[in-house]
Amino acid sequence: MSDLPEGIEQRSIGDETGLATRGPPAYGEPTDDTGWRRWNPRRSKLGAMIQSGMDTGLTGGETVLYLGAAAGTTVSHVADFAGPTYAVEFAARPVRDLLDVAEDRQRLFPLLKDARKPETYAHVVEPVDVIIQDVATRGQAEVALTNRGFLHEDGRLLLAVKARSEDVTADPETVFDEVVGTLESEYEVLERQRLEPYHADHLGVVARPR
Repeated sequence: MSDLPEGIEQRSIGDETGLATRGPPAYGEPTDDTGWRRWNPRRSKLGAMIQSGMDTGLTGGETVLYLGAAAGTTVSHVADFAGPTYAVEFAARPVRDLLDVAEDRQRLFPLLKDARKPETYAHVVEPVDVIIQDVATRGQAEVALTNRGFLHEDGRLLLAVKARSEDVTADPETVFDEVVGTLESEYEVLERQRLEPYHADHLGVVARPR
């Protein structure tokens, strides 16, 4: 495993040893008496990328744009170790949970917006060091391309590609190749790795702007 960012550790919590961040519990995850809480890679694509040893480039303290925040499971951990974290989610129901998660996290800013329409939140989001994307929709590469303008030139895109969201009938490797090929028009792909055994038919991608 590559070096962990500051604020993420491998810790023994309960009867398991694994990734953990320090912050208030958000979704019933195991915690210890020093404030650390378990980050289960089976519930988090970014957690799976880190646990799998991918070189995310994260060091801690980065400004983050998180696309596809859902109810806040992963982004709650990100806000524990990152700087300002803008969490975009288009579905109203999970945003209600996301707002609850943000109550205890001053650096987490939920946005009820569509990641396919970055112009609707461009007036709120500052330039960021990292875009983390986990959206269950067709056109996942296009979402990364349309949000490219928020990313510093030396920043990183951490993308979880869900093959079944692009085409439920196609071979996942074919889908992954197509998504990465589209991405390469504006990003240099530094690393790609499938996220099994944590997530079936998912690909983790680390890229930087061209």
